[in-house]
This record gives sequence, C-alpha cells and structure tokens, in this order.
Amino acid sequence: MPQKTFYIENLGCAKNQVDGEALATVLEDSGWLPVRDAAEASLIIVNTCGFIDAAKKESVGVLLEFRRLYPHKKILAAGCLAQRYGKELFAALPEADGVFGNRDPGRVAGIALSLSVAGNGNARELLLPEVYGSLPVRKRLFSVPGSVYIKAAEGCDNRCAFCAIPLIRGGLKSRSLSDIRAEIEIFIDRGTREFNIIAQDLGSYGKDLKTGTKTELPGLLRGILSLPGDYRLRLLYIHPEHFPAEILKLCAEDRRLLPYFDLPFQHASPAVLRAMGRRAGMEENLRLIETIRGEAKEAVIRSTFLVGFPGETEEDFQALLDFQRRAAFDWLGCFTYSPEEGTPAEELHRRKGLRVSRKTALARKKLVEETQIPITEKRLERFTGQRMELLVEEQVQGENLCLARAWFQAPEVDGLTVLHTGEGSPPAAGSMIQAKIIRRNNFDMEAVLV
Repeated sequence: MPQKTFYIENLGCAKNQVDGEALATVLEDSGWLPVRDAAEASLIIVNTCGFIDAAKKESVGVLLEFRRLYPHKKILAAGCLAQRYGKELFAALPEADGVFGNRDPGRVAGIALSLSVAGNGNARELLLPEVYGSLPVRKRLFSVPGSVYIKAAEGCDNRCAFCAIPLIRGGLKSRSLSDIRAEIEIFIDRGTREFNIIAQDLGSYGKDLKTGTKTELPGLLRGILSLPGDYRLRLLYIHPEHFPAEILKLCAEDRRLLPYFDLPFQHASPAVLRAMGRRAGMEENLRLIETIRGEAKEAVIRSTFLVGFPGETEEDFQALLDFQRRAAFDWLGCFTYSPEEGTPAEELHRRKGLRVSRKTALARKKLVEETQIPITEKRLERFTGQRMELLVEEQVQGENLCLARAWFQAPEVDGLTVLHTGEGSPPAAGSMIQAKIIRRNNFDMEAVLV
C-alpha cells in the first residue's frame, strides 16, 4: 500500500496554527507522513479561517487553487470556516472531498482514512464535532525554532457585538492547569525557550472550571512558573475589562513572565464602545494603562483598534485618535469593520444611516497607522543601548546576520531585531544569546553580540 502523506496549509491566527499542529500530530501518530510540498501529498488539508470576510474569501480561494493545481488529490477543508459553515461548504463546494470542524482534532485520522480508502471515487466526508476533544501534545510545530504557542482556553463568553468567535468556537472552555503544565514541560525538555500563552481572552481563563481551587489566570501562571527552567512566558490577548492586576506582581517576582500585555481596546468613543458591548470607557482604560506602566516600569502594551463600526461618526473617530495619542501604545494593529453573519453588529450594519462606507473606513485605518508610526518609534528608542537576551529565528544566507526577537517583540505581529554576528559561527536558530541593542531601524532593532 502506498505511503499516506499529508500537507497542511495553515491560514489565520496563532490559535488556528495550534489547531493545525494538533492535526499534524494526530495524523503522524496514525501512520501518515508529513511533506513540505503539496505536490508530494496524497492528502491536502486547508486549515481555514472564518474570523472576518476577507479571511473567509482567502480560505475558499486557497482551496480552489489547490484543486486547480491538483485535480486528483484528496483535499480536506478543516478549521474555523469548516466548523461554522460546514454543511453549507459541503453542499456548495464539491472541490473539497471532505469538511472537518475544529473542535476535536483527534478525529481527523478517521476522516483522513475514509478519504484515502475512497480512492478516485466520488465519496465525500463531512464531520463537524460539537463537543470539544482534548488537545494532543504536539510533535509537529509550524512556529519558529525555540518558540511555541500554548493554548490555555478555547472559545469565548464575552459576546462582543462585532465578533463571530463564539459562533465559530463556542463558549469558554479552559484547559486544565495539569494539561497545560504537562505540555509546557515536554517542550522545555525539547529546548523550547519561549512560550506564548494564547486564548480568545486569557483574562477569563478558569472561570468555567469547577475545581474548587483558584484556577484563574494568576493561578495558572503560578502553576506554570513553578516549572524549573530558563524560559520566558508571553501573554497574548487579555480583554481589558478582565485584566487581573495580580499578574503585575507576578512579573516583578519572576522575570520569566514578560511584562508584555496584549489588550484589544478596539475603540474609545463611549457610543461606539456601548454598541460594541464594551463597558469600560476611555478614561477607565487610560487608568488601566497608567496602572500597568506604574507597577511594571518596563511594560510593553500592544492593542488593536476597529474602525468603521456601524454608526461611527467623525467625532467618534477623533475620540479614538485622542485615546491613541494619550495611551502611546508600543504596538498597535488597526482593522476595518467587517459584518459577520449572526452577530448583533450585523443588524446595525443593515440599518440606514449607520453603515460606514468602505472608503471612509480605509481612510480612518490609514490615519491610525500613520499616527502610530512616530509613537512606536519613540517607544522603541528606550531599548537602544540595553543588553538583553535575543531569541534567534533564522540565519540570513550569505550575510553575517541573523533575524532574532527581543522580549518586547511578539512573534509574527511585532518587529524583528537584526543581529550582527561578526565573522564567527552564527548562533543556531532557536537559541537564546546575549546581545546589545545598538539602534532602531523603523520598527525593527539592530543588535550586536556581547
């Protein structure tokens, strides 16, 4: 029997990447062989994203392109889009041989086997698990060497008016502290030095667990930090209204917990925040930022803004710009509103007089981004001259250079540090090295070995 081979095309966010790594692990454990090129695979998995309209279109487009390139291969649509619109995709997209949801990666081996034994026939498979299955300890990683995402929870109970995540991934379901610790311990033994703890909202971690003990975010972090080793933890995605101030004390107690805080404020106008389902206003959010920077002097704060939300006026937008300047975020991402089916904001979007034109939304996004450039550049200047550990990501071929990241640079979303290595042997990808930051270059830094 020919070797069963698979290729996974991951689309979307870090949480989707973790799901893709879980799928790969299950398939390998079931005798499938991963390949680096889709042309060599007998099964192609498109791990789709369904968060915003552009991501949905990209997911379908990628799947159709694979079908065009490989008309005789088996293609499986998996991930968020598959979970939310599984039946519709199955009916409307015959180019996909199978559709598999994102809630129980352990069952992917069954649908993959069904597709493989179907040969060149027309048999198709649809599997949309509703109950969450456990996340296997991942063997196949798609992240850069030395760094890994650790999923602390799945789903979300916040129900922000614009967000489809609860419709895609369901309500909050936290992983147990023991499972998270066990997974991290395995990666520590493999030499992993950076752990990026992710969830839709880390601040809500543990609220669904009925253990009788304190299992919310501070307790989770204490449990992780009790593991020995020279590693660093970065927290990604904490709803500002659920920020536990206790973690600032933990950052001071254990420097392995980085003072890096990803807080998606989304907006600042009282009217827009109310329509979004956010309770905290601009001044309250500014006080939170002041508290963080007051207690964690080195704190780096990343946020995201959403412009073009239904009903957003020019006055609302000016309030957002005022908040942006006063908050002086280290890093900031800006997105334009996309109406998501089944969300309360979609109903607002349909109302006459509330819709913000695409042209206006894009112009506002551009202005936010232009306003942020000097803010981020100024914030980054404080690191010039400092000595710190860098995580090496890759060597630059033909140059005495490596691409690396400092603690204040999260993977994929922030800038990089260009490391000048000199004439000696360059440090290996995935290693931590001591370096000195010598200058800023736009949003990137430059450093030399020390």
